[in-house]
This record gives sequence, structure tokens and C-alpha cells, in this order.
Amino acid sequence: MTPNDLEQMSIDQLWALHAEIDAVLARRISAEKRRLELRLKQLRPESKTKGIHNPAHQRRPYPRVLPKYKNPERPSETWAGRGKQPRWLSAELRSGKKLDDFRIELSDHARRRAR
Repeated sequence: MTPNDLEQMSIDQLWALHAEIDAVLARRISAEKRRLELRLKQLRPESKTKGIHNPAHQRRPYPRVLPKYKNPERPSETWAGRGKQPRWLSAELRSGKKLDDFRIELSDHARRRAR
């Protein structure tokens, strides 16, 4: 079909051609989508855990880390020394205190148990 053929068609004929092209494209797109989903399923089989598709994105289990520092004003606020320092500790360090001032002393029994 040449552009000249399109110029000679009536609006109704052009609209019918448009509808036909739209239907063919819809079928081909959905068939391609099904084909790609099937291929993806073959490449990445379902994980045995609840709905998790990619086991590579699961976090590995980390051992429990005992806290090493505590806030003397609020003993329930502790920090294990990993990650970003808590606000209470940053504020205390800025005021001139040392990190060791907040260290939790473990008994020998607790130290053996933590290993």
C-alpha cells in the first residue's frame, strides 16, 4: 500500500483500516507478552518461600549482635556499634564525651555466651 492509496481512501475506509491495525497490534502485543512471561518464568523459577520470586534478593541471616553502648539517661536506648550512630550518642560525643563513656561492660559469663 502506498501513501497515494491512503490519500484516495475515504474517512470511513481509513477508520476501518485503523481499527483493523489496532486489533492486529493488540493480538501481537499480547502474544509477545505471553511469550516473554513464559521465558521469564523459565529463567527464574518460583522460589519455595511465600511469593518471593528472586532468592538473590533475600537477605542472609545475620547473627544477633549484643549492644555495646547505652544511653545513661535512658538505659533502654542502646547501640551495637554497627551502622549509623544514634542521635543521642552523636549529641553526647559533640558535647565532648568519649565513646568509651557509654560502653556496656559485659560480665565474663555474658562474654563467653556471646561468642
